[in-house]
Parts: sequence; structure tokens; C-alpha cells
Amino acid sequence: MKHLPKFAVLALSAALLAACGGDKAPATDAAVDTKEPATTQSTLDKIKQSGTIVLAHRDSSIPFSYIADDPNQPVGYAHDLQLKVVEALKNQLQMPDLKVRYNLVTSQTRIPLIQNGTVDLECGSTTNNTERQQQVDFSVGFFEIGTRLLTATDSGINDFADLNGKTLVTTAGTTSERYIKQYNDEKKAGINIVSAKDHGESFLMLESGRADAFMMDDVLLAGERAKSKEPAKWHIVGEPQSFEIYGCMVRKGDADFKKIVDDTLTSVYASGEINGIYDKWFTQPIPPKNVNMDFAMSDNLKKLLANPHDKADPQ
Repeated sequence: MKHLPKFAVLALSAALLAACGGDKAPATDAAVDTKEPATTQSTLDKIKQSGTIVLAHRDSSIPFSYIADDPNQPVGYAHDLQLKVVEALKNQLQMPDLKVRYNLVTSQTRIPLIQNGTVDLECGSTTNNTERQQQVDFSVGFFEIGTRLLTATDSGINDFADLNGKTLVTTAGTTSERYIKQYNDEKKAGINIVSAKDHGESFLMLESGRADAFMMDDVLLAGERAKSKEPAKWHIVGEPQSFEIYGCMVRKGDADFKKIVDDTLTSVYASGEINGIYDKWFTQPIPPKNVNMDFAMSDNLKKLLANPHDKADPQ
């Protein structure tokens, strides 16, 4: 069944979002110029010529793509799926020695770095929507979320209507930031909205009392709660304001590379291998603190994995 965002008008009026993370050392973010692509080569030709694939990663999108014990090695559910694509490329391109290089991205830089060819593939926690589809192409989806609130169990906040006069934090460059700002304006909701540079900083503002609630994708909120000092102090509340699908990003119009990514993911789903990967990150203790997110696979995600697609809206 297709789920419509509660604020459908917001999704329709949202402006293009800024960008949404080898040699083993992750690169730092740099200024990005998206006016001209860095290369006109296809991704496959670029990989063949360089002998290297560049994978984007996040540093705090738990448990999708993040840094845990080793600062030079990202981990996570989405990262494991990226590595499945690497294995497929090694076989299809007959490049068993294909090297992997990692490049750190943020919500702001992830799209430009795909566009200009700095990175070849981004599998993190990036929502596939119609605005972003004008800039990049998306693989078949690998996760479905609802946007909700994380707040203290004694905050008195149970839904978005309780935010009047409160300070809400969200992460810059995300769909949640766009939704809540327009909701606040249109509903005259009286919310003091602040934006943090990443999910870790957003939660720190909540944890330190500088914000009363943190709006983001429910599964990312669960990740921040799981790694906190006192997980029992926090709970996820509120009617989801939208249902969104995460996909891997590739350069727009690069059909051959996208097909390999899609075929790889679809094969992982069809074989049932996805269930083990999911359990590894969502129902078992994960690094660095060996906490369990205790986040069972939703019926919506089960439907997506059974019928993969690359459309912006949940079906």
C-alpha cells in the first residue's frame, strides 16, 4: 500500500535538498563545485582505469554507515550492502584486486560528491525523493522509515502538537529539516528549530538539554538512543510525518553501473541473505558499545524487499 506523507504539500513544495557516509583512510569533507562534473567517463570505465572504487560513508548514521572501533574503516548495514556491490564488480569486471577507497560525506556534501565523480557509490541513510532524482539516480530501496521524534520519557512531549514553545533539533540538509521548517511556518506551531551538522551533534543537543526533542528518521533515532549513556531515558514518539525509502546513490544517467548495483541488491534480497545482514545490525549487539537497537524489521520493509523498486514514494 502506498503511504502518503502527512505533510504531502510539504514534500511537493520542498526545494532541492543540498547534498546527504581502497586506501582505507576516510577523506575529510572539502569544498565542492557542482557546476561541472569532474569526469565524463562512465563509472565502470573510471573504475577499470583507476583500479579503484570510491565508496562514500558517513561517520554517525548508526547503524547504516558509521565509524565504530577503527577510524579508517566504516561499518554498518548500508555499508555491508556496498561491499556486496564491490564483490559483484570484482566478478563482472574480472578485477579480483579491485581496490576500495573510502570518502567521508555529510548530508550537505553527499549529492555534490556523487555528481562530480569524487565518489562512485553512496549507500548510507539517503532518502530517495523526486527532488533528489533531478540530481542523481537511486538504486532499488534497501530501507523504509517514518519520521518521528526522540525525546526524554519525562518531557511531556508525545506528538508534534506538543512542541509549541519547545526547542526542536534536526540535522541540516535532511528531509526532516525541510518538513519541520515548513510545518512550523504553515501551522504557526511556535517551535524553535535548530539544525545540527550531523545526527551525533543533534542528539548531543538533546542530551545536554539544549533541545527538547530531536526529529529524524525513526531508525536513526533508535541508533542514537541505543548508543546513549542512558537509553532508558529516551523514547521515540509521534505520528510519522512521512514514510521514506533509503536507496544507494549513483551518478545520474549511468545506467550500466546502476544496473549492477540494482542486480546485486535484488539478488541479496531474493536469496534471503538480507535477513542475516539485517539481524546483524538491528537485532544484535553492534559496535562500538555492543548495544542492541532492538529494531525489528517492519512490514513495510518486508514488502519493499519482496518487491524492490527505485521509485521515490513507498508503494
